[in-house]
Amino acid sequence: MLDLLRFIFLGIIQGITEPIPVSSSGHLLVFQKLVGGIENIDFGILATITNLGSFLAICLIFKNRIIELVKSFFGYLKNKDKKDYNNYKYCWYVVIATIPAGIMGLIVTKLGIFDFLEENVKFVGVTLLITALFLFLIRNFKGSKDSNKITFKDAIVVGLFQVVALIPGISRSGSTIVAGMFRKFKRDTAFDFSFILYIPISIATTMLGIKDLIDANLSVNMICLYLTSMIFAFIFTYIGTKWFRNLVTKGKLIYFVYYCLVVGTLILIFL
Repeated sequence: MLDLLRFIFLGIIQGITEPIPVSSSGHLLVFQKLVGGIENIDFGILATITNLGSFLAICLIFKNRIIELVKSFFGYLKNKDKKDYNNYKYCWYVVIATIPAGIMGLIVTKLGIFDFLEENVKFVGVTLLITALFLFLIRNFKGSKDSNKITFKDAIVVGLFQVVALIPGISRSGSTIVAGMFRKFKRDTAFDFSFILYIPISIATTMLGIKDLIDANLSVNMICLYLTSMIFAFIFTYIGTKWFRNLVTKGKLIYFVYYCLVVGTLILIFL
C-alpha cells in the first residue's frame, strides 16, 4: 500500500509539473531526495511511463487541432487548396522547430553530456532561478502574431530554445513559450505552438525509453505500480494544462516567477 501511494504521488507530481514552466524532471529529482523508501523505483522507467501519460493527456486536449492539422497537411499535398496552406505551413514549422532538439538530444544521450547534473538537486535550484528570470522578462508580453503569421525564423528560434530544455531542470514548456513570446506571438499562439511541439518530442522520448522498459523485465506488481503513476500523470497533466493555458492567456505568468524564485532558493539553501 505504501509503494502504491508513492507511485500515485510521483504520478501526480509529474502530471502537475509537466505542462507548467517549472521542470517535471527537476521536481521528480527533488521529491526523490525528499521522500524516503523509493529505492525500488527506476526513475528512468518512471519518467518514460509518466511521460506517456502526459502525452496522451496533451493529445486529448489538442485532438481537434491535431486532426485539423493532419487533414490540412495531406489535403494541401493532394489538392494544393489555399485554405489548407496555413496549416500545412504550420506543420512544417513544427517539424523545423523539433529538429534542433532532436539532433542535440541524440548527441547528449550518446555522449552523456549532462549525466553529471542528473543527480544534482542544487542545480535544479539554479535552473528554477534562471526560469524565474526569463518568465519575469516576458511576463507582460502580449504579441500580435497568430498561428498564420509564424515564420521560418520563428520556428528556428523556438527550436533553439527547446534545445536549452535538454539541460536537466529547465522546463520545455517554459523555454518554448518564452521563445514564442520573445518572437511576438500572441499568448495563446505561444502556448498552442509549445504544446503541439511537445507531441513529436514526447513520441521520440517514449521510443527511446522502450528498450529500457523491455530490458527491465518488470514483475506484474511493478508494472501495475508504474501504470498507476501513468494514469495519475494523465489525469493531472490534463487538469494542469487546462489551468496553465488559462493563466498564460490572462498574462498571469508572474505566479510562476514567484514559485520558481521561492522553490529554487529553498532548494539551494536546504538540499
